[in-house]
Amino acid sequence: MKWDDLDAQPCSVARTLAVVGDRWTLMILRDCFLGVQRFDDFQHRLGLSRALLADRLKALTDAGVLERHAYQTRPERFEYRLTPAGIDLHPIMLGLADWGNRHLADDRGAPLLYRHKTCDHDFRPVTTCSHCGEALDARSVAVRPGPGFPDPRAARR
Repeated sequence: MKWDDLDAQPCSVARTLAVVGDRWTLMILRDCFLGVQRFDDFQHRLGLSRALLADRLKALTDAGVLERHAYQTRPERFEYRLTPAGIDLHPIMLGLADWGNRHLADDRGAPLLYRHKTCDHDFRPVTTCSHCGEALDARSVAVRPGPGFPDPRAARR
């Protein structure tokens, strides 16, 4: 499997990685969830080249994760805002941050804490079953082919 072919794979993880699977894209998304919206602010925070940042923002826009909104006409400048599809990446970003907090934090602890606005408590993200509400972990989940899984017999015909 080649990196450029990920989006054509019959695997949701591979297709997702085709959109968000490089470090700069994930860092841009992190900043989006922290409220960053303008090109110059992304560049200042991340320190990457203008060309690379423009490429990643265009890819996220083309994939429907971000949308551009003009905030100035002369010169024309845009803000980048999360779309509903982009907002749906929030649990993934929380999961990555939580993993880093638990496995990579130094002696001082987590660099950022996440607070639930409704109950005003810090939290760790927990994945739960959408049917029964029970917490899930790797041992409590089974995987089976879905309707989008290719039938291997069809390739032999």
